[in-house]
Amino acid sequence: MTRTFYALLLAGAALICAWGAAPRAAGDDVDGVLTSTFTDWSRHPAIAYSSQAVRDPVAELSQQMRDGKVALQRNGTSGYLKSVLDALHVPIESQIMIFNPDSVQGRRITPSNPRALFFNDRVAVGWVRGGFIELAAQDPAQGVIFYALEQAFVGQPYFKRRDDCLVCHYSFASTGVPGMLARSTQQFTVTHGVPFDKRWGGWYVTSTAAPSRHLGNIDLKHIFDDAPRSASASVPSLEGKFDLDGYLAPHSDLVALMVFEHQMHMMNLLTRIGWEARVTEYRRGKSADQLRAAGDDPDDRPVALEPAAREVVDYMLFVTEPPIAGALRGSTRFAEQFAGQGPRDAKGRSLRDFDLTRRMFRYPLSYMIYSPLFDELPSTARDAIYARLWTVLSGKEKSKDYARLTAADRTAILEILRTTRSGLPAYFTPGR
Repeated sequence: MTRTFYALLLAGAALICAWGAAPRAAGDDVDGVLTSTFTDWSRHPAIAYSSQAVRDPVAELSQQMRDGKVALQRNGTSGYLKSVLDALHVPIESQIMIFNPDSVQGRRITPSNPRALFFNDRVAVGWVRGGFIELAAQDPAQGVIFYALEQAFVGQPYFKRRDDCLVCHYSFASTGVPGMLARSTQQFTVTHGVPFDKRWGGWYVTSTAAPSRHLGNIDLKHIFDDAPRSASASVPSLEGKFDLDGYLAPHSDLVALMVFEHQMHMMNLLTRIGWEARVTEYRRGKSADQLRAAGDDPDDRPVALEPAAREVVDYMLFVTEPPIAGALRGSTRFAEQFAGQGPRDAKGRSLRDFDLTRRMFRYPLSYMIYSPLFDELPSTARDAIYARLWTVLSGKEKSKDYARLTAADRTAILEILRTTRSGLPAYFTPGR
């Protein structure tokens, strides 16, 4: 099986179906983690990405539409956008906007006609005025499945799967699985570990309190200038910047952008360790000849679960997150709505609670530990993650890499997990 990864050729931030790709050299650094060790497993018998049945939110909505339980409604310039968001339970407050023209609809995208993106824990929806609706939905096992909403001559529109999006969305940048991408015009993947002064090139950013320097809201002609970025740092609304006809809100909320960047890479890492575990399990007890007969190359070896789990847990614990200097605030109720989803422990604490003065979250462990993606990991992968998580949170791990996790942080995270996360191993419970 050939190692066939692709990465973005064009600079800019991308989500869903980007266009224009070229091979990237092995060893591309994503948030300080080398991803060159991951092989193309998409056609492996244990994965079968393009042929195995999927259970993502768009597939579920498609079935509801076929059953007559849901009907999409068209509304003005944005067409079916609002109806799609409502059906998928995606909040309008999650809207973020990109004006760098690097999408499959790049010819339509300009600073006066940006691409709007919306997301929740499982799906992202993209829309360009004058174009079509794109969707990227997380299957609990298969990775991200890509769709476009197709118009029908008669009756309801329908969702069409778009595996051609994998040209860009199956790459080193997506950690070697079909996944999400968030990028900046300085041509690297953006996660919660990237300094603010290198984020959001090609994006609009709205806020009432922002980092003093970032690349958002800057004309792409001047994006690499050395001039201070503070003049465009805090913009409360996009009203007056361009014609907002069809857009559902005049915002590209800063906090939503920060959550988006964390979540996209988190989803990819969880999918990746799941794939590695599934390939390992498939090969158990089979000879090399049996594997080759089934279309599996035994020379391509899965990554061991222990180092893979270490990478996942480090990201879950925000180990590389740069400190925030001063308070940050978005321009919408996104932060309030996001935090309100819970779950909460007996003391009222949640992994979704924001800090936004020292770091993004008050209790630095990813809320994606509650996701169907985490729930449906192979037990070997989930057990490896739990074991590594316990090593760090219990204080057994003494490396200075975890020095920012105080004893109070570790205790609070463990207490929240014990109340809100079912299926924890027994060793997470005191006295056992």
